[in-house]
Amino acid sequence: MQILIFIAAVVILLPVALAILAWLFGVRYIPHNKVGIIEKLWSSAGSLTEGRIVARQGEAGFQTKLLRGGLHFGLFPWQYRIHREPLVTVAEGKIGYVYARDGAPLPPMQTLGSVVESNSFQDAPAFLNNGGQRGRQRAILREGVYALNQALFVVIAEDRVYTGPMRDKEEKAYQDWQAQLHSLRGFEPVVIGSAATSATPERDTLSLLGPTDTLGIVTVHDGAPIAHGEIIAPEIEAMESGLDHHYFQDPEAFLTMGGKRGKQLQVLTDGTFFINRWFATVEIKAKTLIPIGFVGVVVSYYGNKGSDVTGTTFRYGEQVESGARGVWRGALPPGKYALNPYALKVEPVPTVNFVLRWITGQAEAHQYDKDLTSIELITADGYEPVLPLSLVLHIDYEKAPSVVQRFGDVKRLISQTLDPILTAYFRDVAQSSSMLDLLTHREEIQKRATEELGRRFKDYDINCVAVLIGRPESQVAAGQVDPIERLFDQLRQRRLAEEQKATFAKQEEAAARLMALNEAQAAAAKQTELTQTHIDVEVAANKGEAQLAEATRLAKRDIARAEGESRSKELLGRGEASRIAQIGLSEAAVFLQKIRAYGDSRLFALNLVAEQFSKSAQPIVPDRVLLMGGGKDGEGTGDLGSVNLLSQVLALLLSEKAGIGMAENSAGLESLEKFTKEITKSVNEPQAEADNGKRN
Repeated sequence: MQILIFIAAVVILLPVALAILAWLFGVRYIPHNKVGIIEKLWSSAGSLTEGRIVARQGEAGFQTKLLRGGLHFGLFPWQYRIHREPLVTVAEGKIGYVYARDGAPLPPMQTLGSVVESNSFQDAPAFLNNGGQRGRQRAILREGVYALNQALFVVIAEDRVYTGPMRDKEEKAYQDWQAQLHSLRGFEPVVIGSAATSATPERDTLSLLGPTDTLGIVTVHDGAPIAHGEIIAPEIEAMESGLDHHYFQDPEAFLTMGGKRGKQLQVLTDGTFFINRWFATVEIKAKTLIPIGFVGVVVSYYGNKGSDVTGTTFRYGEQVESGARGVWRGALPPGKYALNPYALKVEPVPTVNFVLRWITGQAEAHQYDKDLTSIELITADGYEPVLPLSLVLHIDYEKAPSVVQRFGDVKRLISQTLDPILTAYFRDVAQSSSMLDLLTHREEIQKRATEELGRRFKDYDINCVAVLIGRPESQVAAGQVDPIERLFDQLRQRRLAEEQKATFAKQEEAAARLMALNEAQAAAAKQTELTQTHIDVEVAANKGEAQLAEATRLAKRDIARAEGESRSKELLGRGEASRIAQIGLSEAAVFLQKIRAYGDSRLFALNLVAEQFSKSAQPIVPDRVLLMGGGKDGEGTGDLGSVNLLSQVLALLLSEKAGIGMAENSAGLESLEKFTKEITKSVNEPQAEADNGKRN
């Protein structure tokens, strides 16, 4: 048991003894995530001189040499004390600030220590030997891990302050610096532009529509001051040698190139900038936006004194060329500009027509007329109306600098010039006009006011487009009769009477038109029938004309046919008559020859009687014999047709017995021949004429 206890004691005490032995012989171990800061307790070289914090030549005190991770020998405990401190860590995208406890003192005009070659403060001897200055440094630490001698350098990071082994009364000052940098967002880079999310810039009101992008106004806190009479430091451009301060990110280069402390004319535009906030602070402002319909008149507070370009006739100040101090002659057109608001002031001037309302309680979006009220008038007939009106104005973009030079801005133009002129003009008009004129002759008053005010405003480089008058109102207490309203009632009654007259006339005209409309509607309702009857009439007329033409044709045909038939019948009749006449003549000539052959006509007659008796079916000796007589002049009753003939024969016989000779019969024959010739002539002559007509 004792053996076991002895072995355990040896196991436990042996490492301790070895460690103590190593420590006594000056062996020291430094972890790799830390650094060892050597503090020399005593030295043959003596102690530090007055004002020194770190020993450069082996004096007693904190040494510039730094122990890195691993074993180190010769650091005897009776001479050296080793302080293990963590490595300095600066987070990604962050900035670390350095304060040097030792080094050359700063001159009176210098606020930060100069940048010297020291491997980002990791080479303490080089820092001191190269002229490094004590105090806050211009150089910064970017993201990464650094092995710094924290006896010489204090590092202020976002999450902690690396003060090292020295615990002095300045500890609170370091904490205050860290808080100040937090308030300035100094541990973050400066992000400029509309896409910036890490910054919360203060919005400016340089433009009417609000900022849509940002810029950075830089104020440098180190270097020589600006010249007397200047309010802003000039812009420092890159040198031909290639030296450039890269937008204030290289403070040493900026000061070497002649940069001055104070607000800088040069601004930061879109981008990310790692700027030492001890050297320069950045104020975020909105870019100057000049919207469409406006121009920007620039008033410059920086630059050389320029010569006046307005001439001797313009006595409202001077205008200068762009870049000089004063009101620039050329206005900025619509657009976005990265202008330093501390060096340049931009007055937006509308170049399109804009409206100003002299109406109490009303204002346009531009707010130029927010302080304008309706105009109080007194008319010639004792009315006291309040007149609301609107004014449409236009400012020539080329005259915008003159307007700003003359008045300062558009609001002062309105309050100092337009309002007094307009108010006085309409009060003069009201004193020479009755209330009824204001109500009934508004168009004429507006036209006259536009012409007169346009003439007056032209002297101030303003164009009056139109004057628009509203309805006059009375200032009466509640319950009182409004005199203007009473006048309006009279006008309404008069107008109503006129309208009634016109209405009656229109009604009369409407009644007449209604009658015409009814007739038209009735005609339209019967339009189909009227059209059909009209067509029927035309068809009947056409048929009548066709029938008339056909009847005329048929009549002409029938007439021609009748004439032909008549002519034919006439010719046939004449021919038949001629034939009968010829036959009769022939028979007469035959009878005459027969009579001459018989020598006595009576014999011929008897011969005829004999022939008739031979052809008759009646018996010659009748069955009955009737006695003739009892009648006058031979009249009586007999039978058969041959009684007369027999009577004639008997008469002839009796005449012969009575002594009638042949001589009388010869005379009768001659008469008979003569008659026959005449008849032949009368028959032959028409026949000859008909034959001649046919030949013709």
